[in-house]
This record gives sequence, structure tokens and C-alpha cells, in this order.
Amino acid sequence: MIEEVKKLVAELLGDDKSGHGFDHIMRVYNLSIKFAEAEKSADKDIVGLSALLHDVDDYKLFGDTFADNLTNAKRILKQVDANVDTSNTVLKIINTMGYSKLLKGIRPDSIEGQIVSDADMCDAMGATGILRNFAYTLKHNRIFFDNNIWPVENISAEVYKNKTQDTSVCHFFEKLLKLQSLMLTKEGKKEAIYRNEIMVDFLRHFFKEVNATDWGNYLEDYLKKHN
Repeated sequence: MIEEVKKLVAELLGDDKSGHGFDHIMRVYNLSIKFAEAEKSADKDIVGLSALLHDVDDYKLFGDTFADNLTNAKRILKQVDANVDTSNTVLKIINTMGYSKLLKGIRPDSIEGQIVSDADMCDAMGATGILRNFAYTLKHNRIFFDNNIWPVENISAEVYKNKTQDTSVCHFFEKLLKLQSLMLTKEGKKEAIYRNEIMVDFLRHFFKEVNATDWGNYLEDYLKKHN
């Protein structure tokens, strides 16, 4: 079943250039399985299916109707003849994932959901997170950095979802640098510490190289507040 789902998801997301393509899916899948093997109580089949299907109805790719109804996830689960219990469990996990959901206070409550959520957030961090952030910016014709566009403090779910004036650098502060503190599993927390250090180091070097002293100071103040 897992291999069938991989093929169907690859067909659906293979051409994505926004950082949510099949390469992202497979990184999340592999990291989820790694976390699940450490968390011996987790059902690896549920973890694997949830990881593979977690972005197939992402509102950023398919719009709110698909996201609300999990249209693609339901179709794929039906195509591979997943039983009702498996389908319902996977759909529940997907429905509790994502940063916009988190901002509304919605989080996965099963160990399987927590594993996939942590793996997904980890792929938004570190070296891959930096690249995905920039890919999304390019896809939507935004810019990487503007000295005069500052992050929104304590961003709400509504503002986060509908924000149009944005930069890659703002996204670091509005989401990516917060993810380390949001991990739900032991393995996720360990991985997030390492990946967060990569992003912080990158930003320190970047602000120094572009002579953005105010932003360098902002970063250090931000880290004091959030660490």
C-alpha cells in the first residue's frame, strides 16, 4: 500500500516548485519513519501513510475547498483500498497538522500524528528549510530580503494565511525560528535543535554580509525572547 501511495503522490506533487513537492514528501516520510522507530509504540504504517499524504490537500497548493475536505487524501486512500479505520486515523492526523492549524490551537494528539508533525516541521528548518523558504518566495514572485519590511510579531492564523507583503527573512521570524519550541516528540526535539542552529548561523552571516546591523540586533533580541 505504501508503494502505491508513493506513486500516486508523486504524480500529484511531482511538478511542484514551491517547496512542497515530492522531494519534500519523501524527506518527511523518511524522517517520520526514523522517529517512529525510536518511538517503539508508534504504528509505522499509519505514520508512513500520514507522512505521504500530509500535503496532498495543502491550501497553498489546492485551495481551501480541498484543504477543508481532504479531497485528494480521501481519493488516494480509496484508490489503494485502505480500510475505514486506517483512513479515518490518517485523515484525522492530516487535519491536525500545519502551522496555520497550530496558530488556531489545533495539534495532533496521537503519537503517530505528533511524529509526522515534528518531521514536517523539521523539514521546514535547517538547510532544507532555507532552500524551501527561498523556493516558495521565488514561486510567488516575492523577495528574499527587504530592509524595510519587518516581521509581524505574534502573528495570527488569519494574518499568516493571507499575508501578501512578505519576504523570506520575515518568514524565518514569523514561523521557522519558532518551530524548535513546538516539537512534540523526543526525537523531534533533538533534530530541531540541530536544524535551528543552522538557520540562526545562516541569518547571522547574512545580516553581517549585507551590513544589516539593525536586523542582526533584531535577531539577537529575538533569540533572547524565544529561547
